[in-house]
Amino acid sequence: MTALYTRFCRSVLFPLHERLKSHSSVAQRRALEQSQWFNAETLQAMQLQNLRRFAATIAANVPWYQRLFSEHHIEPASMTLDDLQRLPRLDKPTLRANTEAFKSRVANKLARFNTGGSSGQPLIFFLGERVSHDVAAKWRATRWWGVDIGDKELVLWGSPIEVGTQDRIKNLRDKFLRTQLFPAFDLGESGIKQFIKSYRAFRPAHLFGYPSALARVAAYAKQHHVDLKQNELKVVFVTAERLYEEQRALIREQFGASVANGYGARDAGFIAHECPEGGMHVSAEDIIVEILREDSTPCRPGESGEITITHLRTSDFPFVRYRTGDVAALSTQACRCGRGLPMLERIEGRSTDFVFAQDGTAMHGLALIYVVRDIAGVHSFRIIQHSVDELEVMLVTTEWDAVRDQQVIDGMRARLGQSVSVKLNHCAHIPTEANGKFRYIISHVRM
Repeated sequence: MTALYTRFCRSVLFPLHERLKSHSSVAQRRALEQSQWFNAETLQAMQLQNLRRFAATIAANVPWYQRLFSEHHIEPASMTLDDLQRLPRLDKPTLRANTEAFKSRVANKLARFNTGGSSGQPLIFFLGERVSHDVAAKWRATRWWGVDIGDKELVLWGSPIEVGTQDRIKNLRDKFLRTQLFPAFDLGESGIKQFIKSYRAFRPAHLFGYPSALARVAAYAKQHHVDLKQNELKVVFVTAERLYEEQRALIREQFGASVANGYGARDAGFIAHECPEGGMHVSAEDIIVEILREDSTPCRPGESGEITITHLRTSDFPFVRYRTGDVAALSTQACRCGRGLPMLERIEGRSTDFVFAQDGTAMHGLALIYVVRDIAGVHSFRIIQHSVDELEVMLVTTEWDAVRDQQVIDGMRARLGQSVSVKLNHCAHIPTEANGKFRYIISHVRM
């Protein structure tokens, strides 16, 4: 009966849902499942063709790229990868300062998104057709592991878009598609117990969430001899943070299922996903990944550099040579799975710390980040938890006032405890760490 319902969801309910939203994800997933088996040369030719189509569209309709292509004497219809590499890299400050110039004149139904990003700087951006690509690429990757739309999914997540908008339509959709969402913000003992209770009752085919959050549940289960193994669970999908091997081993040991890593971002898209043979495959049909040194020269295979992406499904609001701030290395190896998709050899991206409330409750660091990042006037920030009773918030702001100061203080105390000392440190600049990376939340508390 379960398999029949999954097939019904995959072939009827979800396609109807996507059609009503004017999404093309069903057709795109089918196409991606064919192209993944193309050899490297065929995929590169497809990618170049898609690049030229994308370049022609944005050159005609997006003010920023009309000017940029003209300045660099690039002809979109015959554009090459060498031409692409002549363009400057795109960073968040440039996007933030020129948002309107990045919008296509013919864009239809752009959806507004924002993200604090890994640097802690709020970024507003817009998505159109890329939404369908993200759904299709993720759908393809989950099917690699034998799970499909309609299989029971339990999500341990923290985004306010997913957690905070549980309206009737979304609740109804999740019910029919058999997805349950559990907030990752509160993972103290009581929160973990509640998650385990939900997990045991729901008996999902797959889990999806932050590696740090799922590893915390696994560590609790190991310490307290709680059996998390269930026959229904096939795989644990993790994303949004760097997956450390000790986390992978712990999650696999306690849940008794394989762990599949995914790499992407709300702004950058669904970039790469791990297959059962261990290959971290890039969604290369529509995403060009460059691994670059600080001077913008390309890294050799196996050499670590910054991930820079060109997303060929973002003609409504283009991301061309976009700097993700994450570090990785490309692989030249062929995967044993037989797919021709290129692979990342390793990902050395950032991870988010846990913080602790005065009562000992552990919560994902994003719980504090969301307090700050959406307040108008915040340019950048760093949150430092010195102890359970002392918090420092470094702020670089514009057009600020005492009301917003109090908004930050109240938000932090609502999560950590009303007697927490919250020190606001207004400064002109927040430095990077010694290794050149930016940490937007730091906790010195360990419990």
